[in-house]
Amino acid sequence: MVLAASDLEMSAALSARASQVIPGPGGMYGHLSRGVNRLTPNFPQFYDRGLGATVWDVDGRPILDAMCAWGPMVLGYADKGVISAQERQLRLGDTLNGPSPLMVELAELLVDTVDHADWALLAKNGNDATASAVRIARAATGRSKLLKARKAYHGANDAFTPIPVGVAPGDRQNIIEFDYNDLNSLEAAAEVHVGDVAAIIVTPHQHDGIVPQADVDPSFARGVRALCDRIGAVLILDEVRTAMRIDLRGAWTPLGVAPDITCVSKSIGNGAAISAVLGVDSLKEAAGSIYVTGSFWFSAAPMAAAIETIARLRDNDGIGVMVAAGTRLREGLQTAAANEGVGILQTGPVQMPLLTFDDDSDLSKAFLFASVALDNGAFFHPWHNWFMSTAHTPEVIDAMVAAAVPAFAAVAEEHS
Repeated sequence: MVLAASDLEMSAALSARASQVIPGPGGMYGHLSRGVNRLTPNFPQFYDRGLGATVWDVDGRPILDAMCAWGPMVLGYADKGVISAQERQLRLGDTLNGPSPLMVELAELLVDTVDHADWALLAKNGNDATASAVRIARAATGRSKLLKARKAYHGANDAFTPIPVGVAPGDRQNIIEFDYNDLNSLEAAAEVHVGDVAAIIVTPHQHDGIVPQADVDPSFARGVRALCDRIGAVLILDEVRTAMRIDLRGAWTPLGVAPDITCVSKSIGNGAAISAVLGVDSLKEAAGSIYVTGSFWFSAAPMAAAIETIARLRDNDGIGVMVAAGTRLREGLQTAAANEGVGILQTGPVQMPLLTFDDDSDLSKAFLFASVALDNGAFFHPWHNWFMSTAHTPEVIDAMVAAAVPAFAAVAEEHS
């Protein structure tokens, strides 16, 4: 069922109602304000349901989805096993006076799964995890400065938000930036603040918005580790986006580089609101000394979802399934683009792909491609990396590539 943007009556009506009672353009705020309202008019703002690798918007369009809800749906939408695990716990109790035994079980599972982890502190979302990790590092070191890569996104709190409207300048004075994959830049930043660097926070690979992704240079990863050891700083690996999609043991484990703290969220609960800070034993006392909490941080149903999700990924080679899906998609899109004479660049791990176009500084090609593909039944975001799930079967991938064919043709025609 393919509908034109002019047919999206329910979505338009909801947007009009939302704008009356919810702040933000079209009644949408945060990353969805940027992610939806910067897209073409045929992109849905409101959704009715999801199943497997398909979502349905409120106007009834079935859409094959390459975004996985911006990452969390690693097993696919409405996964029966995850839903059953949550329902079992909901019948027993979810948010109680304290945690259920599942908190201990999930912490043990995370420690057993992630190589460097000796303990786990559970929270609700990625922002909780990165903010808590920074606080732990400062508690452990007694220092203030935090080094981060330029343009890297680590959450929406005052320290990290990319749009610092309403943020006091003083809230950012302890954030020092460096260039990703540039060890000289990192060491220069640390040298200026020698003796006061609490932590270096870095993503496993560079996945900033709009620009192509970049794999980490192994020598850079090893250099970050060596620098932290030399100056006594904490190495925080932000795996909010990559956890359980790159390597269950930790994204930098194949490089032989172990962080002191890893932040995980998004896919660990297949859509359930849960995150975790995982750390080494030397930071356990500091982690126990800080005060971070929330009324829903100890809720049991999301923990049940995470246990089911991680176990399924582990037992069924979930990452291997996603690698196969991402490889099939990358090869299919490359062939389709070449057939139309369209130059593209595909970057990042195949489980987290990003497609950009040659000579497309204004993103006009990317937006046209995404819009036409959507009209043909597939959701490809024009400037944010996509995500694969285990629900992306070969048949789903082939259908997504088929939706991309007329999109590449449209780009070729308009930009010939």
